[in-house]
Amino acid sequence: MVQSGQTLTDPAEFVKLVPPGKRLLGLDLGTKTIGVALSDVTRTIASSYETISRTKFKADAERLMAIAAEQGAGGVVLGLPRNLDGSEGPRAQATRAFARNFNQVSPLPILLWDERWSTMAAERMLIEADRSRKRRGEVIDKVAATIILQSALDRMKGIAATE
Repeated sequence: MVQSGQTLTDPAEFVKLVPPGKRLLGLDLGTKTIGVALSDVTRTIASSYETISRTKFKADAERLMAIAAEQGAGGVVLGLPRNLDGSEGPRAQATRAFARNFNQVSPLPILLWDERWSTMAAERMLIEADRSRKRRGEVIDKVAATIILQSALDRMKGIAATE
């Protein structure tokens, strides 16, 4: 039996659960793909890692746990797609359900992170980089995951500096 992980919304509490020297996975959960980003061991910089084509939850979770094991990850930052007014709709509910299910099979703590602007920011960055529409579609999720993870890392650095 796997020890269940926890889902948190407070970055200060999340930081306490992730051992020093462990990377973080950043996830942008889409209906067809999961964008994956990875932090460095100092949790300063987020980098795009891969895009997983979604199949069944079990296969998706196994791939994420394999990446976490291969890369020495100690926690997950999962983008929570809130509406512009801050409320939560069906996509946010699906994300929370994914987190609950992942907690049942993985001991890694999960930080739910507001991702309202991440996909738009990723799209803008890719357009500015003159990526074709086809190429943008191939990488948008992992770029959005990188933006989600980087914003969480920046916030966590602020927490560490004040403690």
